[in-house]
Amino acid sequence: MCEAGQNGSMEPFDPSRLADFGVWYVIFLFSLTLHEGAHALLARWGGDDTAYHGGQVTLNPWPHMRREPLGTVLIPIASFFFMGWMMGWASTPFDPYWAQRHPRRAALMSCAGPAANLLIALTAFFILKGLLMGGVMMPAAEPAMSGIVEPADPNAAGGLLTPVGMALSIALSLNILLGLFNLIPLPPLDGAGIVQGLFPDTLGRAIAALAANPMMSMLGIVLAWQVIGFLFRPVLSFVLLALGVV
Repeated sequence: MCEAGQNGSMEPFDPSRLADFGVWYVIFLFSLTLHEGAHALLARWGGDDTAYHGGQVTLNPWPHMRREPLGTVLIPIASFFFMGWMMGWASTPFDPYWAQRHPRRAALMSCAGPAANLLIALTAFFILKGLLMGGVMMPAAEPAMSGIVEPADPNAAGGLLTPVGMALSIALSLNILLGLFNLIPLPPLDGAGIVQGLFPDTLGRAIAALAANPMMSMLGIVLAWQVIGFLFRPVLSFVLLALGVV
Protein backbone atom coordinates (compact mmCIF):
# COMPACT_ATOMS: atom_id res chain seq x y z
CA MET A 1 0.00 0.00 0.00
CA CYS A 2 1.24 3.44 -0.69
CA GLU A 3 0.32 6.93 0.41
CA ALA A 4 2.25 10.00 -0.09
CA GLY A 5 3.79 13.09 -1.08
CA GLN A 6 3.97 16.60 0.17
CA ASN A 7 5.59 19.39 -1.82
CA GLY A 8 6.31 21.25 1.40
CA SER A 9 3.42 23.69 1.05
CA MET A 10 -0.18 23.79 2.22
CA GLU A 11 -1.07 26.90 0.19
CA PRO A 12 -4.14 26.94 -2.10
CA PHE A 13 -3.57 25.80 -5.66
CA ASP A 14 -2.24 28.40 -8.08
CA PRO A 15 -3.44 27.90 -11.71
CA SER A 16 0.07 28.74 -12.90
CA ARG A 17 1.25 25.50 -11.27
CA LEU A 18 -0.50 23.29 -13.81
CA ALA A 19 2.85 22.30 -15.34
CA ASP A 20 4.16 21.53 -11.84
CA PHE A 21 1.21 19.22 -11.34
CA GLY A 22 2.11 17.35 -14.52
CA VAL A 23 5.65 16.72 -13.30
CA TRP A 24 4.43 15.73 -9.84
CA TYR A 25 1.86 13.29 -11.20
CA VAL A 26 4.25 11.58 -13.60
CA ILE A 27 6.80 10.99 -10.82
CA PHE A 28 4.08 10.03 -8.35
CA LEU A 29 2.50 7.51 -10.72
CA PHE A 30 5.86 6.04 -11.72
CA SER A 31 6.81 5.65 -8.05
CA LEU A 32 3.55 3.87 -7.18
CA THR A 33 3.81 1.65 -10.26
CA LEU A 34 7.36 0.55 -9.45
CA HIS A 35 6.38 0.00 -5.81
CA GLU A 36 3.43 -2.24 -6.65
CA GLY A 37 5.23 -3.94 -9.53
CA ALA A 38 8.04 -4.88 -7.14
CA HIS A 39 5.51 -6.42 -4.74
CA ALA A 40 3.97 -8.41 -7.58
CA LEU A 41 7.32 -9.58 -8.95
CA LEU A 42 8.61 -10.80 -5.59
CA ALA A 43 5.32 -12.59 -4.95
CA ARG A 44 5.64 -14.40 -8.27
CA TRP A 45 9.25 -15.32 -7.56
CA GLY A 46 8.05 -16.66 -4.22
CA GLY A 47 5.36 -18.84 -5.78
CA ASP A 48 2.21 -16.65 -5.72
CA ASP A 49 0.96 -15.78 -9.22
CA THR A 50 -2.12 -13.85 -8.06
CA ALA A 51 -0.74 -10.42 -8.99
CA TYR A 52 0.95 -11.78 -12.12
CA HIS A 53 -2.36 -13.01 -13.49
CA GLY A 54 -3.88 -9.65 -12.55
CA GLY A 55 -1.30 -7.89 -14.75
CA GLN A 56 0.54 -6.17 -11.89
CA VAL A 57 4.02 -7.48 -12.79
CA THR A 58 4.60 -4.51 -15.07
CA LEU A 59 5.92 -0.96 -15.31
CA ASN A 60 2.72 -0.03 -17.14
CA PRO A 61 0.67 2.05 -14.67
CA TRP A 62 -2.68 1.12 -16.24
CA PRO A 63 -3.29 -2.18 -14.37
CA HIS A 64 -2.64 -0.39 -11.07
CA MET A 65 -4.84 2.55 -12.05
CA ARG A 66 -7.61 0.19 -13.13
CA ARG A 67 -7.42 -1.63 -9.80
CA GLU A 68 -7.34 1.54 -7.66
CA PRO A 69 -8.74 4.48 -9.70
CA LEU A 70 -9.59 6.43 -6.56
CA GLY A 71 -6.10 6.21 -5.09
CA THR A 72 -4.15 6.61 -8.34
CA VAL A 73 -6.24 9.20 -10.18
CA LEU A 74 -8.94 11.05 -8.27
CA ILE A 75 -7.26 11.55 -4.90
CA PRO A 76 -3.86 12.64 -6.30
CA ILE A 77 -5.52 15.16 -8.61
CA ALA A 78 -7.91 16.49 -5.96
CA SER A 79 -5.30 16.71 -3.22
CA PHE A 80 -2.88 18.64 -5.41
CA PHE A 81 -5.40 21.07 -6.84
CA PHE A 82 -7.25 21.79 -3.62
CA MET A 83 -4.51 21.45 -0.99
CA GLY A 84 -1.28 22.01 -2.87
CA TRP A 85 0.14 18.55 -2.12
CA MET A 86 -0.33 15.07 -3.49
CA MET A 87 -1.41 11.85 -1.84
CA GLY A 88 -2.81 8.54 -3.03
CA TRP A 89 -2.36 4.79 -2.96
CA ALA A 90 -2.32 1.56 -4.93
CA SER A 91 -2.44 -2.11 -3.97
CA THR A 92 -1.24 -5.52 -5.12
CA PRO A 93 -3.35 -8.67 -4.64
CA PHE A 94 -1.81 -11.77 -3.10
CA ASP A 95 -2.96 -15.13 -1.78
CA PRO A 96 -3.20 -14.93 2.05
CA TYR A 97 -2.93 -18.73 2.30
CA TRP A 98 0.36 -18.57 0.39
CA ALA A 99 1.56 -15.92 2.85
CA GLN A 100 0.62 -18.16 5.78
CA ARG A 101 2.48 -21.13 4.29
CA HIS A 102 5.54 -19.05 3.33
CA PRO A 103 5.87 -16.18 5.83
CA ARG A 104 9.48 -15.36 4.91
CA ARG A 105 8.58 -15.08 1.24
CA ALA A 106 5.64 -12.86 2.18
CA ALA A 107 8.02 -10.65 4.18
CA LEU A 108 10.25 -10.27 1.11
CA MET A 109 7.19 -9.38 -0.96
CA SER A 110 6.23 -6.70 1.56
CA CYS A 111 9.77 -5.35 1.66
CA ALA A 112 10.03 -5.10 -2.13
CA GLY A 113 7.77 -2.03 -2.47
CA PRO A 114 9.62 0.27 -0.06
CA ALA A 115 12.93 -1.05 -1.43
CA ALA A 116 11.85 0.02 -4.93
CA ASN A 117 11.06 3.52 -3.65
CA LEU A 118 14.40 3.79 -1.91
CA LEU A 119 16.13 2.62 -5.10
CA ILE A 120 14.44 5.42 -7.04
CA ALA A 121 15.52 7.90 -4.36
CA LEU A 122 19.10 6.60 -4.49
CA THR A 123 19.19 6.89 -8.28
CA ALA A 124 17.86 10.46 -8.15
CA PHE A 125 20.42 11.30 -5.45
CA PHE A 126 23.39 10.23 -7.54
CA ILE A 127 22.10 11.96 -10.68
CA LEU A 128 21.58 15.19 -8.72
CA LYS A 129 25.01 14.82 -7.13
CA GLY A 130 26.57 14.45 -10.57
CA LEU A 131 24.73 17.49 -11.95
CA LEU A 132 25.80 19.58 -8.96
CA MET A 133 29.43 18.47 -9.15
CA GLY A 134 29.43 19.09 -12.91
CA GLY A 135 28.20 22.65 -12.45
CA VAL A 136 25.02 22.01 -14.43
CA MET A 137 22.85 22.57 -11.36
CA MET A 138 23.26 24.53 -8.17
CA PRO A 139 21.43 24.38 -4.83
CA ALA A 140 18.06 26.14 -4.87
CA ALA A 141 17.85 29.35 -2.89
CA GLU A 142 15.13 27.80 -0.75
CA PRO A 143 15.28 23.99 -1.14
CA ALA A 144 11.87 22.28 -1.14
CA MET A 145 10.59 18.84 -2.05
CA SER A 146 9.87 19.94 -5.61
CA GLY A 147 12.86 22.27 -5.90
CA ILE A 148 16.12 21.04 -4.38
CA VAL A 149 18.23 22.35 -7.26
CA GLU A 150 18.00 24.91 -10.05
CA PRO A 151 20.00 25.50 -13.26
CA ALA A 152 23.42 26.98 -12.59
CA ASP A 153 23.11 29.09 -15.75
CA PRO A 154 20.34 31.70 -15.29
CA ASN A 155 19.78 31.67 -19.07
CA ALA A 156 18.78 28.01 -18.85
CA ALA A 157 16.07 28.62 -16.25
CA GLY A 158 13.30 28.58 -18.85
CA GLY A 159 14.58 25.50 -20.65
CA LEU A 160 14.59 21.77 -20.13
CA LEU A 161 16.87 21.85 -17.09
CA THR A 162 14.19 23.38 -14.87
CA PRO A 163 11.65 20.53 -15.21
CA VAL A 164 14.49 17.99 -15.07
CA GLY A 165 15.68 19.47 -11.77
CA MET A 166 12.13 19.49 -10.47
CA ALA A 167 11.50 15.88 -11.51
CA LEU A 168 14.70 14.68 -9.84
CA SER A 169 13.91 16.68 -6.70
CA ILE A 170 10.45 15.13 -6.46
CA ALA A 171 11.78 11.65 -7.23
CA LEU A 172 14.28 11.97 -4.39
CA SER A 173 12.05 13.49 -1.72
CA LEU A 174 8.80 11.70 -2.60
CA ASN A 175 10.40 8.27 -2.68
CA ILE A 176 12.19 8.82 0.62
CA LEU A 177 8.77 9.67 2.03
CA LEU A 178 7.08 6.66 0.40
CA GLY A 179 9.82 4.26 1.45
CA LEU A 180 9.92 5.40 5.07
CA PHE A 181 6.14 5.65 5.41
CA ASN A 182 5.52 2.16 4.14
CA LEU A 183 8.18 0.66 6.41
CA ILE A 184 6.29 1.75 9.54
CA PRO A 185 5.10 -1.54 11.12
CA LEU A 186 1.41 -0.67 11.41
CA PRO A 187 -1.35 -2.29 9.35
CA PRO A 188 -2.11 -1.94 6.51
CA LEU A 189 1.40 -0.71 5.63
CA ASP A 190 4.18 -2.88 4.26
CA GLY A 191 6.13 -2.68 7.50
CA ALA A 192 3.35 -4.67 9.17
CA GLY A 193 3.63 -7.34 6.47
CA ILE A 194 7.38 -7.55 7.03
CA VAL A 195 6.89 -8.08 10.77
CA GLN A 196 4.16 -10.68 10.13
CA GLY A 197 6.50 -12.61 7.86
CA LEU A 198 9.51 -12.46 10.16
CA PHE A 199 7.63 -13.21 13.39
CA PRO A 200 4.54 -15.17 12.29
CA ASP A 201 3.91 -16.86 15.65
CA THR A 202 4.34 -13.83 17.92
CA LEU A 203 4.09 -10.22 16.73
CA GLY A 204 2.70 -11.41 13.41
CA ARG A 205 -0.42 -12.81 15.06
CA ALA A 206 -1.08 -9.54 16.88
CA ILE A 207 -0.67 -7.53 13.69
CA ALA A 208 -2.92 -9.94 11.76
CA ALA A 209 -5.63 -9.49 14.39
CA LEU A 210 -5.36 -5.70 14.07
CA ALA A 211 -5.35 -5.84 10.26
CA ALA A 212 -8.58 -7.87 10.28
CA ASN A 213 -10.40 -4.87 11.77
CA PRO A 214 -10.94 -2.11 9.17
CA MET A 215 -11.17 0.53 11.90
CA MET A 216 -7.76 -0.51 13.27
CA SER A 217 -6.28 -0.26 9.79
CA MET A 218 -7.62 3.28 9.48
CA LEU A 219 -6.16 4.08 12.88
CA GLY A 220 -2.86 2.61 11.72
CA ILE A 221 -2.77 5.05 8.79
CA VAL A 222 -3.48 7.99 11.09
CA LEU A 223 -0.79 6.96 13.56
CA ALA A 224 1.72 6.26 10.78
CA TRP A 225 1.11 9.72 9.33
CA GLN A 226 1.96 11.22 12.72
CA VAL A 227 5.13 9.14 12.91
CA ILE A 228 6.29 10.10 9.44
CA GLY A 229 5.74 13.75 10.32
CA PHE A 230 8.54 13.44 12.89
CA LEU A 231 10.72 11.07 10.87
CA PHE A 232 10.71 12.44 7.34
CA ARG A 233 12.14 15.94 7.78
CA PRO A 234 15.26 14.88 9.74
CA VAL A 235 15.98 12.14 7.19
CA LEU A 236 15.46 14.51 4.25
CA SER A 237 17.67 17.12 5.93
CA PHE A 238 20.44 14.52 6.29
CA VAL A 239 20.09 13.55 2.61
CA LEU A 240 20.23 17.20 1.52
CA LEU A 241 23.33 17.67 3.66
CA ALA A 242 24.95 14.67 1.95
CA LEU A 243 23.90 16.12 -1.39
CA GLY A 244 25.58 19.38 -0.50
CA VAL A 245 22.61 21.70 -0.90
CA VAL A 246 22.28 22.79 2.74
